[in-house]
Amino acid sequence: MSSHPAKKFKNPRANYNFEGRTCSISGVGSYVPERVVTNADLEKMVDTTDEWITTRTGIKARRVAAADEFTSDMATHAATRAMKKAGIKPEQIDLIIVATITPDMPFPSTACLVQRKIGAYRAAAFDIEAACSGFIFGLEIGQQFIMSRTYNVVLVIGAEKLSSIVNWTDRNTCVLFGDGAGAAILQNRPDSHGLLTACMGADGRKGDLLSMPGGGSRCPATAASVGAGLHFLRMDGKETFKSAVQAMHTAATEALSRCEIDISQIKCIIPHQANLRIIDAVSERLGAKPEQVFINLDRYGNTSAASVAIALDEAVESKRIHRGDLILMVVFGAGLTWGAAVIEW
Repeated sequence: MSSHPAKKFKNPRANYNFEGRTCSISGVGSYVPERVVTNADLEKMVDTTDEWITTRTGIKARRVAAADEFTSDMATHAATRAMKKAGIKPEQIDLIIVATITPDMPFPSTACLVQRKIGAYRAAAFDIEAACSGFIFGLEIGQQFIMSRTYNVVLVIGAEKLSSIVNWTDRNTCVLFGDGAGAAILQNRPDSHGLLTACMGADGRKGDLLSMPGGGSRCPATAASVGAGLHFLRMDGKETFKSAVQAMHTAATEALSRCEIDISQIKCIIPHQANLRIIDAVSERLGAKPEQVFINLDRYGNTSAASVAIALDEAVESKRIHRGDLILMVVFGAGLTWGAAVIEW
């Protein structure tokens, strides 16, 4: 491993006679559809109000993809922008990982569709499914290939067309979700620690709290399953809220502890953009200051695996993050899954 100046934190990957390479994010990009659906628009569709949605979630608007715009299309836009910022050409990409719960189709993978659209024909490609935690899971998987020197350039994407699985007559869920994509290029940067650590977790015992029952081998599509609404997202909001706060706080605390730093050393906290009350509760438990926390869910709602990826790109573009800053990303999703990552930018 390349030598680094003394830092006021620990790189836990340096244990066990570590001889791999560090892994950094060299470029990020994001994409959201043009169509904006405001709370006022939803008032005309379901029995709800702007005040009800805003006070309970903090969401004011969300983006909805066009009928002929799919997850792979949004993923491709985000990937192209990340590649441009990183100075990476399609033929340089070794691996494409797409995190999504709304693939274009069960197979082939959305990653393979993205590979075709960007012309990265050298790259291996596969999807992962960890719901809203998917992007951090993807970063952790991708960095393993960089650290082990198996690959030099990995493209990680979080992309969702949640509007395709939302029941637009259910006021408890349709107000929460939106469409979009975010992407990151992973490479070794010798002068940076990059991805310091990523804590991942899951509890399948709580899988029923947030799910889509239909569409798999357990419940294939039939007229009856469609009529029963089994192909729409379902959520137990109250229990999901409690589980999210606890899991995100635990994951963030563990990630900080591994690096032997405290929350005051974090320049920018990027939480999963699901609900402002969840973000506030987690931030309070961590002892974070409001100016440390990046929030954009008021404009996009919950975009699942794309959420923290879009927020990361916007935080970089708005100059909230600079080279050498420490970032904390923390997520929670169906499964139940959760994760937190500490990154030296």
